[in-house]
Amino acid sequence: MSDLAELSYALDTFYFLICGVLVMWMAAGFSMLEAGLVRAKNTAEILTKNIALFAIACTMYLLVGYAIMYSSDAGGILPNLSVLIGGENGVEAVTAGGDDAPYYSMRADFFFQVVFVATAMSIVSGAVAERMKLWAFLAFAVVMTGIIYPVSGYWTWGGGWLDAVGFSDYAGSGIVHMAGAAAALAGVLVLGPRKGKYGKDGSIHAIPGANLPLATVGTFILWMGWFGFNGGSELKLSDVASANNVAQVLVNTNAAAAGGVIAALVLAKLWFRKADLTMALNGAIAGLVSITAEPLAPSALGATLIGGVGGLIVVAAIVTLDKLRIDDPVGAISAHGVAGLWGLLAVPLSNADASFGAQIIGALSIFVWVFAASLAVWLTLKAIMGVRVSEEEEYEGVDLVECGMEAYPEFSVARVYGGGGGRPQSGYRAAAPIGQQPHVE
Repeated sequence: MSDLAELSYALDTFYFLICGVLVMWMAAGFSMLEAGLVRAKNTAEILTKNIALFAIACTMYLLVGYAIMYSSDAGGILPNLSVLIGGENGVEAVTAGGDDAPYYSMRADFFFQVVFVATAMSIVSGAVAERMKLWAFLAFAVVMTGIIYPVSGYWTWGGGWLDAVGFSDYAGSGIVHMAGAAAALAGVLVLGPRKGKYGKDGSIHAIPGANLPLATVGTFILWMGWFGFNGGSELKLSDVASANNVAQVLVNTNAAAAGGVIAALVLAKLWFRKADLTMALNGAIAGLVSITAEPLAPSALGATLIGGVGGLIVVAAIVTLDKLRIDDPVGAISAHGVAGLWGLLAVPLSNADASFGAQIIGALSIFVWVFAASLAVWLTLKAIMGVRVSEEEEYEGVDLVECGMEAYPEFSVARVYGGGGGRPQSGYRAAAPIGQQPHVE
């Protein structure tokens, strides 16, 4: 094999790894977004969940997830129960030549895929915020990242039966985002809403987040990370066609996010008579999720429109879920689930090789599998260890209950100090910032 082929292999491997780093940076985006949209008394706990779930996802996908997703027969339903990554033979294959020689390292592929599974799990974190036990959440993360996600991933990107029927999902509107939302929905239904969120008379009480600047920074980080998410899914960069494709994907990804923000902001102004920042933030994410299923085929204007529809959908979905008393503090189910479904259905609008039938089959299969498996795990955890903190602990805030510390200690106003260097005694109660106390019926 020529030196040019080896250079191409090195370049594509490097590109793949850098895109994986960008996707890993999305973990910071999710952390900041969720920390900004929960109350101050729950901030340290949600940050703990985000860094812990990332570590669990990396470990479980290394141990079993990657092998389940990519070590099974083509066109199958049940994956092999394999472990670890497998041997690295990329350099030898490239040197030997042949049409089947890989164009990037298997280790680069693993790294890119492991940050995807962490993204799917991050979606769950925000939806179950402010009332779930930390260790129940982490126990679910073990199963979600090690088994549930890899099985549906095998059906699709792993060459399983959904791939065989023609299901198309370029970078994961359904495989990653809708799957994460399905797991989140199951968890939210088992948990129930936060105290004070819904009145007995059917009224809905807003529970504002503590730090909207932080949430906005988180959204921009996610927007930036998405260039690696979608751009890396082209898989290579080292030839003219691939380089042009990557450029188109990044342009479309950016255009869809912009369309989502504009559409969500305008609809919020028309509907609520206010320019709702949280809706604009979710509009950006919904636009990004919407284009993720097919960021290459549309024109830039088409991508803007696809993202714009996602922005409209997410506002309507958030309002609808609230009316159904499904409490999602950050709008994750709407932004990743409903917009993810739209993204899958929009693929045939620009990609002539895709069909609505295959997209519907794929969307239903992924949702049903992830939701049913997740519901079974949530219910099992509820029976074994419980999944929800007590009403008193929820009022005090899960920061103190689960982590023994606060993200904003200077905001607390009711401390009872004893000896031992001013450490708070039992009976310590943290007060949420003014205006953040939950309404209790």
